[in-house]
Amino acid sequence: MSTLRASAGVAPAAGRAIVLYGRGRTGRALETLGAWLLGILWILPLVYAFWAAFHSSADSTHFTLSAPWTLANFVRAWHAAPFARYFLNTVLLVTMVLGAQLVLVTLAAYAFARFEFRGRGVVFALVLVQLMVMPDVLIVENYRTMTALGIKDTILSIGLPYMASAFGIFLLRQTFKTVPRELDEAARVEGCGPLATLWKVYVPLARPTYLAYALVSVSYHWNNFLWPLIITNSVESRPVTVGLQVFSATDQGLDWSIISAATLLSTGPLLIAFLLFQKQFVQSFMRAGIR
Repeated sequence: MSTLRASAGVAPAAGRAIVLYGRGRTGRALETLGAWLLGILWILPLVYAFWAAFHSSADSTHFTLSAPWTLANFVRAWHAAPFARYFLNTVLLVTMVLGAQLVLVTLAAYAFARFEFRGRGVVFALVLVQLMVMPDVLIVENYRTMTALGIKDTILSIGLPYMASAFGIFLLRQTFKTVPRELDEAARVEGCGPLATLWKVYVPLARPTYLAYALVSVSYHWNNFLWPLIITNSVESRPVTVGLQVFSATDQGLDWSIISAATLLSTGPLLIAFLLFQKQFVQSFMRAGIR
């Protein structure tokens, strides 16, 4: 009798396990299907841009595999706007902003993570408030400030409002707080001051976080459009994203093949960099997780 009762108790438990396993498999299948659908929806515009850029205007909307491929769209797009100057401006912009950000966020994060001073919590809370303020809200005030400083229509005026990053301060602070205090003490025993300890202990241990943040910063400022469009008026200071607006003129009609070619020219460096460093990109974000 006891054996029968035990068997009767095992059967419902096994049934529940089978049901849970089935639900788990169904859930994973739905998640995989959703991920594939989102990936396809994300990549479709890029696929079309690639197709249109390498085909004539007549073949850009007809996906005929036998249609001839051409590089003429890239030649026409390159000569339609001073892309060489736009690329130089963009490289100078992202390099200047990233260099200033790394210095400022490193010093601020180190102070918030390891130093005790009056009002530290309040100041850090104010830094976090910046995360909730969209940069577009401050466009008018930033424009007035750049005009008052006399640097309007310069590369410096594009990057100056972004040189202090609340996100970078928060991310590095969380990383620095995971560094054991014993390493601080060992550095002091060796005769290192605060800045030497930061450079020799904290910065090397935070390299994955620096790489992750650098990739995010470069991609954001490379693709930023609204603020550079407002603050610049000349070719000498426009980045590549603003330079693309020359192809939006409708007086002669829109040629989507040339527009697609120009789009690939502007996004190509970022795509190539991501394909070359995608492994380091993913690993950096995995290691730079907030603990």
